Amino acid sequence: MFVDEVIIKVEAGNGGDGCTAFRREKYVPMGGPYGGNGGHGSDIVFKVDEGLHTLLDLRYQKIIKGKKGENGRGKNQHGKGADPLVIKVPLGTVVTDLDTGLILADLSKKNQEEIIAKGGRGGRGNTAFKTQTNTAPDYSENGEEGEKKTIKVEVKLLADVGLVGLPSVGKSTIISMISKSRPKIAAYHFTTLTPNLGVTKSSDGRSFVVADLPGLIEGASKGEGLGDKFLKHIERTKVIAHVVDMSGSEMRDPYEDYLLINKELQEYNEKLMKKPQIILANKMDLPQAKENLEEFEKHLPKETEIFEISAATNMGLQRVLDRLADLLDEIPNQPLYEDSQIESHILYKFQKEEPFTIMKDDDGCWAIQGKEVERIFKMTKFNSEEAIYRFAKKLRRMGIDEELEKLGAKEGDQVRILDFYFDYKD
Repeated sequence: MFVDEVIIKVEAGNGGDGCTAFRREKYVPMGGPYGGNGGHGSDIVFKVDEGLHTLLDLRYQKIIKGKKGENGRGKNQHGKGADPLVIKVPLGTVVTDLDTGLILADLSKKNQEEIIAKGGRGGRGNTAFKTQTNTAPDYSENGEEGEKKTIKVEVKLLADVGLVGLPSVGKSTIISMISKSRPKIAAYHFTTLTPNLGVTKSSDGRSFVVADLPGLIEGASKGEGLGDKFLKHIERTKVIAHVVDMSGSEMRDPYEDYLLINKELQEYNEKLMKKPQIILANKMDLPQAKENLEEFEKHLPKETEIFEISAATNMGLQRVLDRLADLLDEIPNQPLYEDSQIESHILYKFQKEEPFTIMKDDDGCWAIQGKEVERIFKMTKFNSEEAIYRFAKKLRRMGIDEELEKLGAKEGDQVRILDFYFDYKD
């Protein structure tokens, strides 16, 4: 089964908790803090496996969870970090964060691997908090939460040439004649339900990959037929080979077919129309094909490259392959996504966010929200007065107390962070 798109949740592993411990040995006076740090949680890593061609292994996985790092222990023993969770995906896989719309990874190179969700760092043990003024800290940290994301994983085939055209124009026959690919061929529409890849060669031995994409129809860019599923596979191709049934065997006008397909390509992605495109006038061995080609050429500029072929009889195909090889030599390799999209991902990763926001609920409770304040709260162990005092001090430094006072909070008002409630004190 060909599966080229899935939506899943990924949760990297949480960091291990730090340990609160003290050294108590008979002949070691003033032993001091002795608690180790927690281990790092496991990252979620996607790695290219050239033996895979679909996302079938991910189709039935709703969520992928990483392992938590080991907790710290006494005697300054640090917890072991969890190994990365490596998910193998096909070459050409693109990962998108659905919450931000940003590209997390474009896995288009051999053995490439990318971290999709980072594991949380381990919480620090009380030894890490020892200072000259606090020689025996009685607190440690919980491990940091790993990143949680909802992602879209899709395969965009790595092919040099994409065969496009309406159903039954002969794309599958062409790829079966020029390569060892054996797609299903029959005298009805939508015989091809999945893209087919074939490796072919020019007469001088230059090899390249051709993709036979399922037939497009009017409205494909908006979800009609199979086009919305497979138009994305054209995005990586360097050259588009537009196959037209010049015989009109389906009682269609060849020029109208040509305009319809180009319209769908443009509406899906305008960049597709900037790719070099050649026209393969197929079925030239059938009656009326010559007359239709003469009429077809009247509507196009003289420099348009049109190749007369007959896929069924293998007529003219080698000339097409030689021309495609020349075009591919002229076109430099270009990334699927522009630098601006990569920069936007970096900017998003490191952009300055407001550390907190404060709103008053309908019940009069002050609700404090924000990634930073929630992270500090989750990593605090409220099992000692010293830990509680440290947490309150951090909130004060962030300006939360000052902001609450400005908003009119009074002694005894309830303050909420996540699902936990506190009493406000001046």
